[in-house]
Amino acid sequence: MIEIRELTKRFGDKTAVDRITATVRPGVVTGFLGPNGAGKSTTMRAIVGLDRPTSGSVTVNGKRYADHAAPLREVGALLDAKAIHTGRTAYNHLLAMAATHGIGKSRVHEVIAMTGLESVAKKRVGGFSLGMGQRLGIAAALLGDPQTLILDEPVNGLDPEGVMWVRQLTRHLASQGRTVFLSSHLMSEMAQTADHLVVLGRGRIIADAPVSEVLALATGSAVRVRTPLAADLAPRLTAEGGSVTASPAEPDLLSVAGLPPARIGELAMHAGIVLHELTPVSASLEDAYLELTQDAVEYHSEVSR
Repeated sequence: MIEIRELTKRFGDKTAVDRITATVRPGVVTGFLGPNGAGKSTTMRAIVGLDRPTSGSVTVNGKRYADHAAPLREVGALLDAKAIHTGRTAYNHLLAMAATHGIGKSRVHEVIAMTGLESVAKKRVGGFSLGMGQRLGIAAALLGDPQTLILDEPVNGLDPEGVMWVRQLTRHLASQGRTVFLSSHLMSEMAQTADHLVVLGRGRIIADAPVSEVLALATGSAVRVRTPLAADLAPRLTAEGGSVTASPAEPDLLSVAGLPPARIGELAMHAGIVLHELTPVSASLEDAYLELTQDAVEYHSEVSR
């Protein structure tokens, strides 16, 4: 379990994390979301003692990370897959880490097999692709068979098979009662992987809830309506209080917000308008995330303004 209490971290006059409090519980996959500059990486670094809090505290399994006698056996972390000596082979990198905690060679071979690194284990890390570097970082996080996993962007650079593997791995570890805390910018993947979400914006928590509750916060739900008489139906829906958007590419398709499907069907029936499609479209996690963080984005591109 990870317990964050009133955590604040300042760098000069910049407050990266502002009095956040959260509990990352065992047995579930907790996703950590937020725009660039929101404070996610600083929070993760504070958990493993790489950034000292300005105030507040962070404990893992009841202790500060630095107070654990064998931290690799308590916490496995992937924060920067490139933080590896490029002249070492993958095998030697893991073997050196294992030696610091009295972990045997058999476990090194085990995590190499678990992460699909057998074919490159004796190759120097400097020649690894981004995806292979990620796999090595995950192998290092798993080396001590820890109860808590902290993974920052673990699917970055992975192919579709690798992304699915990370999803299955994290869910399997959570099912064993372990604490799994991971960040990702891939909303579609987070929606399939996480059970609970903690969302940061400008260093503060703006959501801490199950995925289903975060989705419920989005107001982007709509209904797809397809009819050859779209031009006749649209004003009737608008008069009823609906917000109607026509599709320039498909003149028979309408997107309707503010009216339930049943009411849309009734209005069409009373007007004698045949419907070819009447499909509720729920808001995605990406929709919910963008709505939550729209006022907390620090770095805007010109296109998004």
